[in-house]
This record gives sequence, structure tokens and C-alpha cells, in this order.
Amino acid sequence: MKKIIIAIDGFSSCGKSTMAKSLARNIGYLYFDSGAMYRAVALYCMQNGLINNKIINTETLRSKMKDIHITFEADPETKNSLTFLNGVNVEHEIRTLEVSQVVSQVAALDFVRSEMIAQQREMGEKKGIVMDGRDIGTTVFPDAEMKIFVTASAQVRAQRRYDELTARGDSADFQEILENVLQRDHIDQTREVSPLKQAEDALLLDNSNLTREEQMEWLIEKFNNITK
Repeated sequence: MKKIIIAIDGFSSCGKSTMAKSLARNIGYLYFDSGAMYRAVALYCMQNGLINNKIINTETLRSKMKDIHITFEADPETKNSLTFLNGVNVEHEIRTLEVSQVVSQVAALDFVRSEMIAQQREMGEKKGIVMDGRDIGTTVFPDAEMKIFVTASAQVRAQRRYDELTARGDSADFQEILENVLQRDHIDQTREVSPLKQAEDALLLDNSNLTREEQMEWLIEKFNNITK
């Protein structure tokens, strides 16, 4: 069976990463979380004093981009992909609301996207990968053989994010999360560089009312149709 690149794009908190991880495990592909890469850059900014009142010190960040190295390793127990920032496991830190509140601004910077896209394309050279994000099918891998665009209502996405945070024991406020979801939607869709949009050849998946099992059945069917 030929190996392909699977690009999954869509709005924040649609469950893209969970979906992509599960799909990769089911078909024996490698999974790369592009959103985690931008979150890691945002975390780097926070750790190094490059963000003040949500204002990014862009010139200093630009000069530091070559010092930011993001890699992924499989968790030995769960087999899930873990995000490493300059060799340090930051998987938990990048999922906080504090990072969520600044990641879209960081991801909108052209020099940040340029460096991350270069790293992503290097990851995909051998194919056999699943990657999710905002511009995977439109910018990173425009020739990907399988493209999915995921959407769900803002309220459903905010509830999912709330449940994720509280399940980890983090404090969370639903209204604050909903406002963050809507703000990120606006920034992602209106940024000048690689705005969030559905690729013309992408399959649309609205998972507002789908179970994970129903989503996976749909994805496997599409994958089998393309690779048969």
C-alpha cells in the first residue's frame, strides 16, 4: 500500500490532534502536531520575557528563531506524541490557557511560520505521516493526497476545552474559554500569512455531534478509498 501525507486542518479545539493521533495509530503512520510547535514557540516567548501584556517583542523573537528547536517523541507507555522544546518535554506546559491566549498572535508572525513550515516539511519528506494544524493542506503540504477540514460550533469547542482542562485538574472558566475560542477563530481566519481556510480539495468534517468512534470510521473509510 502506498504511503501518503494526511493533512488535517480546522478550527481550534475541534479535537484535531486527538483525531489525528488516533488515525495515525490505526493506520501505522507517524503523527506530528503542528499546533504544538506554535504553542512551544509561544511558551518560549513566555519563558524568556518576550511577551508583555500579550504584546510580543517581535524583533528579539526574530533573532532567536534559529535557537528554537522543536521535536516529537513517542510516549513509551501511551505511544502518543510528546512535544520537546530544545530537548525539554513541554507537552503539559503548552496546553495551558495562558499559552492558548497568546499562541494565535505568535503563529500569525510571518518569520515564525516560515521557520515552523520548514521544520514541518522536513518531517514529511518520507511521507506516511498525519499532521494537523491550520494551514497544513493549504501551505505546508498543498499536494497532500488526503486533506480534511474539521469544524464544530464554538460552544461545543469551548466545552471540549473546558473538559480537557478540568480533567487535568487545571482551573477553568467556560466563558473565558469561549471568548478565547472566538478570538482565536478571528485571528486565525484574518491573519495575513497562511490564514485558516478550507483547501479546495479538502473533505469537510463537522464533528459537533459525532462520537470519536464515528469520526474514526469516517476517516478510515476515506483513507481506504484513497490508498486502495
